[in-house]
Amino acid sequence: MSDDEREEKELDLSSPEVVTKYKSAAEIVNKALQLVLSECKPKAKIVDLCEKGDSYIREQTGNVYKNVKKKIERGVAFPTCISVNNTVCHFSPLASDESVLEEGDILKIDMGCHIDGFIAVVAHTHVLQEGPVTGRAADVIAAANTAAEVALRLVRPGKNNKDVTEAIQKVAAAYDCKIVEGVLSHQLKQFVIDGNKVVLSVSNPDTRVDDAEFEENEVYAIDIVTSTGDGKPKLLDEKQTTIYKRAVDKSYHLKMKASRFIFSEINQKFPIMPFTARALEEKRARLGLVECVNHDLLQPYPVLHEKPGDLVAHIKFTVLLMPNGSDRITSHSLQELQPTKTIEDPEIKAWLALGTKSKKKGGGKKKKGKKGEKAEESTEAEPMEATNGAESQG
Repeated sequence: MSDDEREEKELDLSSPEVVTKYKSAAEIVNKALQLVLSECKPKAKIVDLCEKGDSYIREQTGNVYKNVKKKIERGVAFPTCISVNNTVCHFSPLASDESVLEEGDILKIDMGCHIDGFIAVVAHTHVLQEGPVTGRAADVIAAANTAAEVALRLVRPGKNNKDVTEAIQKVAAAYDCKIVEGVLSHQLKQFVIDGNKVVLSVSNPDTRVDDAEFEENEVYAIDIVTSTGDGKPKLLDEKQTTIYKRAVDKSYHLKMKASRFIFSEINQKFPIMPFTARALEEKRARLGLVECVNHDLLQPYPVLHEKPGDLVAHIKFTVLLMPNGSDRITSHSLQELQPTKTIEDPEIKAWLALGTKSKKKGGGKKKKGKKGEKAEESTEAEPMEATNGAESQG
């Protein structure tokens, strides 16, 4: 389908079929997260875990919509990443990488799935230990989770993207943590993982985005990353970058044979969604990707780091702005957390007390969820204090 046709026939949540595809993708990515998490043990190789997540998504998406007349695209919308401790994001190493998990590591698992271009993404933080999480690790995870709960309540029709940016920074500060700079929450559209409407994680003079108001029938990937450090991560080694996305609006005549070979493979296999270099032939990929990136044919997703000793947490979820309220379709419950801080701020408490469902006249019927989905609830969130940490929506 050409971009013009797609623009003309843009599908949104007013179509029940679109809602079903989002929820099917969400169900698969939630289960993929559960699978990867169950395999996270000391000495487990990170690359094996990432491959397991991607394989599960490919396999499960291959089992749905089998008997449709028109072939639909489906599969990984964002490669599985496992970023440990002070590593912020996008760590999805090549097959030759020997990195393993260790007892006490704080892991951020990040992944995405799509069916017919309708994308569901999720990120979750877990500490590799038995028993409750305490101290600063508990603070940084509680900060991310509470910020996510507040964002869920503020990303609603009529609200503005700036309201969310200010609120999540306030929540992080309450736990003596920082929201990490440079992280954007994007509107999702069919085959578009980085839509033009965005929410900034941190407002600063260097990064500006257009003011935007949320509207009914939109979908967002809300992306919250918190740190016990200064929240200004650095790229330490370009060689760690393995995730790229084809920049569809760019063209260039590549000089090197290896680059042309790899670029042709990318156009065939990954024309739209982000992909991992692990899926390409490794030696050729190393050579060819550099020229593709240098000429802006590919957008890299760099592996960023806070300072050694800093702890980083990541929570990302997909939310559908339905006529009857906000429906968070991706999540995973947290371990028991015992943070050192408690939320006293009345404004944060008021945000958390907001429901996520719209009150319609005549009280709309409650929809029955599909098998495997949780029932819809009009929930109020508790601030993350010494609780079992289960997220209230999912």
